Amino acid sequence: MDLRLSARGEEFRDSLLDFLDVHVYPNEARYAAEIEASGERHHHPAVLRELQDEARRRGLWNLFLPDPEHGAGLSNLDYAYLAELTGRSPLIAPEALNCNAPDTGNMEVLHLFGTPEQQQQWLHPLLEAEIRSAFFMTEPDVASSDARNIRSRIERDGDEYVLNGRKWWSTGAASPRCRVGIFMGVTDPDEQPYRQQSMILVPMDTPGIEIVRELPVFGHYDGHGGHPELRFTDVRVPAGNLIGQEGDGFRIAQERLGPGRIHHCMRLIGMAERAFDLMCERAVARETFGKHLARQGIVQHWIAQSRVRIEQARLLTLEAAALMDTVGNKGARMEISAIKIVAPQMAEWVLDKAIQVHGGAGFSNDTPLAMMWAHARTLRMADGPDEVHEMALARRELKRYLPQ
Repeated sequence: MDLRLSARGEEFRDSLLDFLDVHVYPNEARYAAEIEASGERHHHPAVLRELQDEARRRGLWNLFLPDPEHGAGLSNLDYAYLAELTGRSPLIAPEALNCNAPDTGNMEVLHLFGTPEQQQQWLHPLLEAEIRSAFFMTEPDVASSDARNIRSRIERDGDEYVLNGRKWWSTGAASPRCRVGIFMGVTDPDEQPYRQQSMILVPMDTPGIEIVRELPVFGHYDGHGGHPELRFTDVRVPAGNLIGQEGDGFRIAQERLGPGRIHHCMRLIGMAERAFDLMCERAVARETFGKHLARQGIVQHWIAQSRVRIEQARLLTLEAAALMDTVGNKGARMEISAIKIVAPQMAEWVLDKAIQVHGGAGFSNDTPLAMMWAHARTLRMADGPDEVHEMALARRELKRYLPQ
């Protein structure tokens, strides 16, 4: 299997590396300062708009979308390399390139399943970063790792659908720039389990939508629109807002989450690489007990293990991306499950060791390590917890040993 970048992918990679070095890394402090000065948690800072303008100028825009009409037309394999680089500055780089979750997944849904009217109203503004969006799937009252548990309802009433339910961890929904969400709920509880759910577009200014609270992650609030809990009470939207047909919700969710998992895993590898750099730089600069940290056996062990684990995760993730290009998302679903297990655990381990090498500084905001660690830990749950992906993999492996 050839896991190399294409020639066109190499061009994008070179341009992105320069963009990160010249524009992104030097502006990380300014990004944080502008948000703090605004006094608004979900402020869209001027520096980010400047970075988006520069990214557009370079053609580094909507890189995740394989359709050349709306995106860069790259393969999943090519984009995997680029997504890794954006993970080195996860608060800024993905959004600067309009490649940030949950907008990427929502754009993919609208691109694949949206009607021309839905695409005109919502996809095009998202592609231009004029607005942001949210995805309403996870619920506080049920184990949402099993989508069959969803209780929220989508009920037909004439030319409208009526939405009722509670959702949480709705990334981005608290941002004033969030104008639309994709809501997953039950349309027919009497259908077979995987045909009960549907998806529908809900504008955020629709009466009946209430943000109950913003949820902190390990005690800190995310300034990218947060992860709020919302209540939907008799929310009425036009019947034309339904995505696909009634009962298509589970299938659409699987199509949405497959590429998203690749994106998350590659960004996690980028985070781990930056943590590795910071760990090594700290190790050669700091002395303890008469010698540099880099000469301490345990630190050398952490550095060697970090390099091995990063390379293993990268190869497995690139293989999954290549399979998505050749056999499709469904054909690569087990490999996608494998990387979803491996990449967050790897990044969490590397970041933990980088934090340890930094001592007290590793817990502070003086480095991006604490923020990245929290992000890596949450991704052991988001898009399916480790245990669900392990169960799917184990079932596939055991099939070969069971009587036919």
